[in-house]
Amino acid sequence: MSLLITVPPNLVQSIRAFRVVELQEEAGRLGQHFLYAHCHAGLTKQQVLGIIAESFRFPKPCGKNFDALRETLTNTLHQAGPQPGFLIVLEQLPNTQKFDREARETLLDVFRDAADYWAEKKVPFRVFYSFE
Repeated sequence: MSLLITVPPNLVQSIRAFRVVELQEEAGRLGQHFLYAHCHAGLTKQQVLGIIAESFRFPKPCGKNFDALRETLTNTLHQAGPQPGFLIVLEQLPNTQKFDREARETLLDVFRDAADYWAEKKVPFRVFYSFE
């Protein structure tokens, strides 16, 4: 039985009762990409985006702004060839003066846009996040 049986294939949601290790194992079982970023050390938008880009092994430019990250999560990955699906964990998104609630929501909107993009292509794209 799949750990994600009750989880829609394209969504962005709080990690809640899921554990990172179990999600990683499930991604492997499903043959999907598992992308993980522990963002606690980021104090600014640039730092958080840099952590995500480095953790996901994305090109450096995607760590510069939200639009570059959105482009990488959608068109760049699509152009790389057929994709089996994505299971992403953004752990400990910071709550700092320079990465406040608005910045966190904008970041999550980027991932929501990517989930919608992949839903149109019938490719699972699940994102789980937690806050600091």
